[in-house]
Parts: sequence; C-alpha cells; structure tokens
Amino acid sequence: MSDTKPALRLENIVKAFPGVRALDGVSFEVIPGEVHALMGENGAGKSTLMKVLGGIYQPNEGTIYIEEQETVMHSPLQAKGKGVVFIHQELSLADELSVAENIFLGELPRKSFGRVDWDALYKETDAILGKLNVGFNAKTRVGDLSIANQQMVEIARALTVDAKAVIFDEPTASLTDAEKVVLFDVIEDLQKQGVGIIYISHRMEEIFKISDRISVLRDGQYRGTLLTKDTNEDEVTKLMIGRSLDLTRNVEAPELGEVALEVRGLTCGNLYKDVSFKVHRGEVVGFYGLVGAGRTEIAETIFGLRDADAGSIFLEGQEVKINSPVEAIRHGISLVPEDRKGQGLVLGMNCRDNMTLLQVDDLTAGPFVSDGAEIAIYDQYRDRLDIRSPSWRQTVGNLSGGNQQKIVIGKWLSMKPNVLIVDEPTRGIDVGSKSEIHNLIRELAKQGYAVIVISSEMPEVLHVSDRIVAMYHGQVMREFTAEEVTEDSLVQAISGIVSDKVA
Repeated sequence: MSDTKPALRLENIVKAFPGVRALDGVSFEVIPGEVHALMGENGAGKSTLMKVLGGIYQPNEGTIYIEEQETVMHSPLQAKGKGVVFIHQELSLADELSVAENIFLGELPRKSFGRVDWDALYKETDAILGKLNVGFNAKTRVGDLSIANQQMVEIARALTVDAKAVIFDEPTASLTDAEKVVLFDVIEDLQKQGVGIIYISHRMEEIFKISDRISVLRDGQYRGTLLTKDTNEDEVTKLMIGRSLDLTRNVEAPELGEVALEVRGLTCGNLYKDVSFKVHRGEVVGFYGLVGAGRTEIAETIFGLRDADAGSIFLEGQEVKINSPVEAIRHGISLVPEDRKGQGLVLGMNCRDNMTLLQVDDLTAGPFVSDGAEIAIYDQYRDRLDIRSPSWRQTVGNLSGGNQQKIVIGKWLSMKPNVLIVDEPTRGIDVGSKSEIHNLIRELAKQGYAVIVISSEMPEVLHVSDRIVAMYHGQVMREFTAEEVTEDSLVQAISGIVSDKVA
C-alpha cells in the first residue's frame, strides 16, 4: 500500500482556536481504494482535521496535497470540486427543499437563460438513489424524511462527483442495521472505483469490519497508524487514551435498598403492552431490545411525556399519576434523553446556565438570578463528574460529546432525583468517555440512586446492569440477573425467542 501514491495527504497541520490548539502538527494520508479509519477520543481533533481538509477551516500551518499537488481549500464547494466530499455527522440539509435540490445544492443542472433543468435533476437524482436502495424519490421533501433517511441523502451527495476521497464522519449514528449494510456496500463500490475513504467512528466493530488502516489522534497530536488486520481493540484503545479499559461484565452483587420505582401492567397503544418491573435503590436495571421494542416510550411515559392507556406507576410504594415532566420532576424522576443535543442541552448557552436551567426559579432573588449560587452548583458537579471545560463560560456546543453528556447528567443530579433514567448514555461518545460514563452510572447506584439504563449496545448493558429487562415488540420477554444472563439468551429474548419466560 505504501508504494501507491496517496489520493490526498495532509502534512504538519496546525489549527488553533482561542485558548485551544486543536491540531498540533498532524499528518495524515489516504490511499486510493482504501478505507482509512481515523480514531480518537472526543476532542482529539478528528473532525477538526477533516474540516481543514474539507475547506471549512483554514489551517494556521501545514500543507494539503491532492494527488501530490499542493492545494488550498477555501470552501467546501472548492474542496468538492477537487474531489473531496465531506459527509457530516451533523446533518446539513434544507428541510423545505426536495431530496434532489439538497443533493445538487449549488450545482443544479441548467438550461438556457439559467433555468433549472428539472427533468435532468430528478432523473440523475433517482439514479443515485437507486444505488442506495432507499424508499423515497428525488421529489420527496427532506423535512418529511426520518433522520436515518436524511443521513442517506447526505451520503447520496458523495455519489454526485468524481470523488478522490470521501470523508464519513460517524455515518451510522442514525442508521438502522439494514441501512448500515447498504452504506457498507456503497463504501465497497467506492473502493472498487479507486476512491479513498476516510472513516471516523467510535464503533470498534465497524472499524474492524471495513477499514484497512487505523490512524489515531490524541490531544490534537498524531499518535500512529496501524494495519487493521494486525491490531486489536485493546491496542487501538491504548493508543487513543493511553490506558486499557475495563470492559468486563458486571457481576458485582448490589446492595439493594427499598423499591424506588414499580411499574404494573403499563400499556400504551401499539408501542408497548402489559409492562411490569421494579427498580430498587442501589440498583442499575438495563433495558435492552431492538429498535421499536418500546424501551424509550416506556421511559417517556414514566417521565410524563407520554400518556399510558392502562397500568400503574408506584414510587416508594405509593401510586402516582404523572401527566407531565414537571410532575415527574416533582416526584423525583429525572430523564437523560437519547438526543442530548436536541433534547438535553441548549447548545448556544454556557455550561453553568445549562447545568442550572431547571432551577432558575429557585435561584432567583427578586428580578435577578444568583450568579454565585449557579456557579456553586456548576462547580460541585464539574468536580463530581470530572467535566473538562476551560470554565463555566464555555459554550456547551463547543464541548466534546462525553463532556456534553456529563453536563446533562449533572443538570439532573442537581435536582436530587430518586430515580434516574438514562437513555443511550454513550451514543456518539468515544471509548474513554464511555468508560467514565459507565463508571459514573455504577457509582450513582452505589450512592443509593435507582437507575434505569436504556441501551442498544449489548456490551454496555452487560457491563453496567445488575438486572436486564429484554424487550421485543413492546413486551417484556424476560428479566435476567447479571449472574445468569448470557449473550445467546439475551439475543434470543430480544428476538422473541424465549424458552423459559421469567418476566
């Protein structure tokens, strides 16, 4: 592979922001026809490096080469014109425009007098969509698509140009398993055409499935490149964070307190039915199942975001009626949502204000909010959760995913809840921060919290849970203790195959 000239190469790239040196002399290359994975913790510099390559940021120092020709990328459109396509983790689509208009935005085919050639636009778009095997067409309004299908529109953009390199930044974060298969087929086709693929992901199983080489960044610096076939997850993790991680299953017996939450016969339309379970103080109960199993909807009902058709909720042995999140909070229930950016944070606000957002009324003296009280709350949970930010003034949108998640958890812990529900606690978070969140969840249980963890990742739910509730099509199929659960039995349960129903 080293004998082949790179499709593109970055040499000694430096990028600094006020107070932060995001990239410190980083070099990187991708060979035509290879999948080169770029890994590192949140904040390591991966996305910044790719934004330099994609023309979004201008480097302070360093050089970009396209097929060994030195070049400068002044804009994403210029980068695309030179064969570099960036498929962003954060969707950058116009909801009110059609799929075709989004895919060819800025490059719409024209007829005489500058008129848009709509027939050509729709024909070319449908041809691209056919390669992706999607269930929508060129004229579909993007705002009417699911998040997963919007991601497929982003991917379709890569197929409109004669690409030399395509950058995929966490492309599977919103995709179903079936859509992932389609994506990997597209990547394989691009490889066969000699396109270099740069693949950024925290998901080790994907990296080892599709990549040829793995390069690692840490703290804005290049740490090394490994051949995927010659390495393993532990070696990559050590390179990323400087240490090994404890990813063993949880078999530690919890010290259970009283039952903090009990659900009996909870039913909500076709989403879930006859769901019953208990959560003790000092216990982590994991909910595991496929997409559509009803896990999140149960949490939303407990938190007052969704009305149940039948069933009862008990807190500390007393039946309660929860019709809104305000009532849930009053009863000591907190929910860390699956979508931390869309539902858990105000990205344009600073760390302190996000942390104390739910307590503004309590911290108000006359017409003013007490700055001192807000800062004291932030400082307490910054230290307790090891939140890494230059100061409370830092805009939350500029933090890494792991630190953003800690802000959300801190916000809810500051409300002194009895029951903490955490939905997909480590989605989009690097392995180092993931381990910290897992340890935090276990520690909260030891402190007497009753914790529910909803996760789509089997290793995660096995690692943090004292009991696991396996769900299938809105039903609890089986409950497992940490000691009795096996991967096979868990997979069978969430697939609807249960030989010994315990639930």
